[in-house]
Amino acid sequence: MNQTPPLSGSHLRTYNAIFQHPAAHNLQWHDVHSLFRHIAEVVEEPNGNLKVTLHGQVLVLNPPRTKDVADMDELMALRHFLQRAEPAAPVTPTDGDTSAHWLLVIDHHEARLFRSEVHGALPQRLTPHEPDRYFRHEQNSQNLARGKERPDPNSFFEPIAQALQAAGDILIFGSGTGSSNEMVQFHAWLTKHHPALAGRIIGSLVIDEYHLTEAQLLAKAREFYAQPRPVLT
Repeated sequence: MNQTPPLSGSHLRTYNAIFQHPAAHNLQWHDVHSLFRHIAEVVEEPNGNLKVTLHGQVLVLNPPRTKDVADMDELMALRHFLQRAEPAAPVTPTDGDTSAHWLLVIDHHEARLFRSEVHGALPQRLTPHEPDRYFRHEQNSQNLARGKERPDPNSFFEPIAQALQAAGDILIFGSGTGSSNEMVQFHAWLTKHHPALAGRIIGSLVIDEYHLTEAQLLAKAREFYAQPRPVLT
């Protein structure tokens, strides 16, 4: 399978629930299995396990003990599998459509990049939660994110900047205020390290992203891009 089918309906809701923060408490195993059968190759092994293969990545699921995905380790295994299997490779300005409208949704946990015109497409996801070598120890408590050490901005922000190189106009959604707003931190970092790319940011909005589906986020982005913008003279 070379291309993941677009998601809609129950499959899209299940995909969003896997990545929901705070974690979803009503994610059911039969919905997860249905999603994987839609996007991946699923083989039932003689011992009852399901072997899921997607873009060269393999996940083995044991027969579920409960109706819902109640164990956080199991949920994180699903997330990490999808993240490994769906890393849209950063594109360069020569092979990207720089006239496209892009949406970046960012917080302390991850960044999601969308082409705002594409309905039901899987976003590219980038997370700061990499191996320990990417993290630095901070003495200032203001540099702690939700009780954990903040990652080095270069290790989180630089891959996002590279992924945005092919973008045309860029809209950013973030949540929180002040130093807790990763959108503000990223914009300031980008202005310093990639000023030309920062110049393509045409807007930034504070939203309650945890209560919006990805379809609703894209709808907000399309609404923003549909508004007339002043012409500079």
